[in-house]
Amino acid sequence: MEQSNLINEDLEIQILLENIFCEYGYDFRNYSRTHIKRRILHRISIESKINSISEMTKKILNDKKFFKVVLQDFSICVTEMFRDPLIYKNVRKNIIPILKNKEHIKIWDAGCATGEETYSLAILLKEEGIYNKTEIFATDFSKIALNTAEEGIYPARKIKKYAENYHEAGGTKVFSDYYRMKSDHVIMDKSLRERIIFFEHNLASSSSFDFMDFIICRNVLIYFSKELQNQVVTFFGNSLVDKGILWIGSRESFKYLNCNKYFKPIDSVNNIYVK
Repeated sequence: MEQSNLINEDLEIQILLENIFCEYGYDFRNYSRTHIKRRILHRISIESKINSISEMTKKILNDKKFFKVVLQDFSICVTEMFRDPLIYKNVRKNIIPILKNKEHIKIWDAGCATGEETYSLAILLKEEGIYNKTEIFATDFSKIALNTAEEGIYPARKIKKYAENYHEAGGTKVFSDYYRMKSDHVIMDKSLRERIIFFEHNLASSSSFDFMDFIICRNVLIYFSKELQNQVVTFFGNSLVDKGILWIGSRESFKYLNCNKYFKPIDSVNNIYVK
């Protein structure tokens, strides 16, 4: 009986995801089923009028506001400025010199969430004197997260940690030069947004870009099935110029994927690859 219930539950989740794709165009069908299931069951547990996955599916189809809530549930926003600072220090030392040789630099920050990583990159590029010849395309499927990223407004309580990360990452200035305080928030300096374009993009269903020199997609692939991981990494391979660089998360690996033909490691410890 228990096995039967699990099968029925998995089928109901698949139907829910199919309906989301057909009705709204967001494709979560190949996301990690463990992650999606956890978020669905959590939403059911806090909704007093929803008692099953099938009831949740009906509400999603008939209530666009509720769908936006579920969409936010599925979003992955675990981020901070200069997260894993020693890797940023390594990027500054070994990747930036490669980018400096280019006349124009195109960077894709895929799965940028609320933008902390994107601003970290902008600061690094500014300090290395190449920000003015760079375009950064920062994408995420969550419009709510992107709104935060575009505003560049973050809780002041996080700044101490961000400043520590910045200095450990090899920052050469005073971190407070890059923001101004307003009440209990900080606002990132507007000059950091001059070369950034934030826009919605779903890695599961959208197309690749062209002529990227550097792609960052950290700790996003872990939420995808193996099939979708292969698809997305193939996108990245098609998007990068020859000898373009891909930086993925510390918890991710190409080891069991069939897309290895595109990349070879230039820093296997920190998961940085070259096409």
